[in-house]
Amino acid sequence: MINYIWAGMIVLSLLSGLFSGNIETITKGAIDGCTEGVSLCVSLLGIMCFWTGISKIAEKSGLIEGFARLIRPITKILFPRLKEGSEALSAIVMNMVANFFGMGNAATPLGIKAMKELDKINGRKDASNEMCTFAVINTASIQLIPSTIISLRQTFGSEDPGAIIVPIWIASVVAVTVAVISTKIFEKRKRL
Repeated sequence: MINYIWAGMIVLSLLSGLFSGNIETITKGAIDGCTEGVSLCVSLLGIMCFWTGISKIAEKSGLIEGFARLIRPITKILFPRLKEGSEALSAIVMNMVANFFGMGNAATPLGIKAMKELDKINGRKDASNEMCTFAVINTASIQLIPSTIISLRQTFGSEDPGAIIVPIWIASVVAVTVAVISTKIFEKRKRL
């Protein structure tokens, strides 16, 4: 469905530009947009390679596993029905750690694995409470170093690209807190 919407918007834009005599502006905008898109991808690739390397060092040094041990008590509270040492809980913890360190590329496969494991445990067609809780935590994840946003700010000439770190911490902590409280409220209402 979304493909039809995009196609429709493109056709309407071209027709509007054609009938209003601004087809040169549309053509220039399309070419400039493509050029800027490629430049942005290349600049993001550099910062992504840097943080992926840092994350590999943290993983090899045991820092990530140590941090995973630190947040296991929190996951016991958030996911009380999951058994200690289950594949689902391990994938959830590693996903949270990857998100915390700003490694979205590493967090995605771990999130998919966690959902698959939660689905195996669930055994129903609808989503379990654990699946909903994990989805909101993953979506509103807390990041220690929001590397993608910092690199975007740097690419577009920000004088202080890291100035956004503390506001992101505050916003993400509030978002995760509200999301988890909401899922727990709906979980209790569902039982009633």
